[in-house]
Amino acid sequence: MDSIKDIKKLFRLRMNGVAADLMRRGGIDTYINWGLPLSDIREIADGLGKDYDLSIALWKENVRECKILALYVMPDGEMPDEVAEIWIDSMGTQEMAMYASMITFQHQPWAAQKAYEWIATDDEMRQITGYYVLGRLFMANKEPNERGIHEFIDQAECALASSSMPIKRAALTAVQRFSELGLVYERIANNALKN
Repeated sequence: MDSIKDIKKLFRLRMNGVAADLMRRGGIDTYINWGLPLSDIREIADGLGKDYDLSIALWKENVRECKILALYVMPDGEMPDEVAEIWIDSMGTQEMAMYASMITFQHQPWAAQKAYEWIATDDEMRQITGYYVLGRLFMANKEPNERGIHEFIDQAECALASSSMPIKRAALTAVQRFSELGLVYERIANNALKN
């Protein structure tokens, strides 16, 4: 399988029209969507291996499955943060923010630094992505330093008071993951976020 054209043919063979229709009705209609489940895309990615150039080319396609596959084939630790910034600008959906955080962003050396920057912006997609990345890092038992704790709690308080439900959900998930780091973290979160 040498080209994006071949990859798209593979997607078509596995197409799930019912799932694609349900996703469209659920608001995921930003891209062409063949309704492939994550497990199928992961299987295709395993056959391709890690490939930075292929990842960049796949992301440029306006196809949901190509974007998710791009996340899987991006080598861990090799994605420049500038590329992540460009990708966030073209994500379009919370689903893509969640997958980018889970599959790729959390494995990059800049993950924590950029996540803290993103949660402090006014940009909704960056905030959502930042909270998803932090939640993933907390799940991996990566404990923040004292400054990171204060910054996270301060921003989470603001996010939970936001009128944006997607930001609230992402922040709440990150707070739950933060609390799971241990009793001290649970107490910090409970004390700070009583309201």
